[in-house]
Amino acid sequence: MKSLCIFCGSSPGNRPAYAALAVSTGDLLARRGLTLVYGGGRVGLMGALADAALAAGGRVVGVIPQMLIDREVGHAGLSQLHVVRTMSERKLLMGDLSDAFLALPGGIGTMDELFEAWTWTQLGLHRKPCALLNLDGYYDPLLAFLDHAVDEGFLEPRYRAALLVADDLETALDRLTAAAS
Repeated sequence: MKSLCIFCGSSPGNRPAYAALAVSTGDLLARRGLTLVYGGGRVGLMGALADAALAAGGRVVGVIPQMLIDREVGHAGLSQLHVVRTMSERKLLMGDLSDAFLALPGGIGTMDELFEAWTWTQLGLHRKPCALLNLDGYYDPLLAFLDHAVDEGFLEPRYRAALLVADDLETALDRLTAAAS
């Protein structure tokens, strides 16, 4: 794995642990020599993630729609910034530039991005692994829902199992690296 797409909140969340995770993730990606691909923002967890990777000497590639640049939320100091027309184009390009996907805590935008990448796996459009970093049980309600979807026959167990889950950053990166090989 050479590049990892990270989905995460454009806000910092209510707990300092979320921003600390974003900073740790950016730092670790740089130390492992992985290119960070992300949504191109300078705010919230996205900004903390990118700033930490850059501060540690990492390569950071952002993909952002023009409408968000117009709202002045684009990060000006990245290794590379792609400006696209739509959110759909953003997700496609982030997918093309990445070997795997990881969701840190976030809201509906994070879920939209992760679920689309995971759906591409289910449909056979790519074979790139997808994972959730379940910091302090943040994603427990979502995981319970996914298990319920399996029980109710709406999600095949093999596709549920394809979404990797880890409680800590090192484990998440190790699982993604192994799955991307």
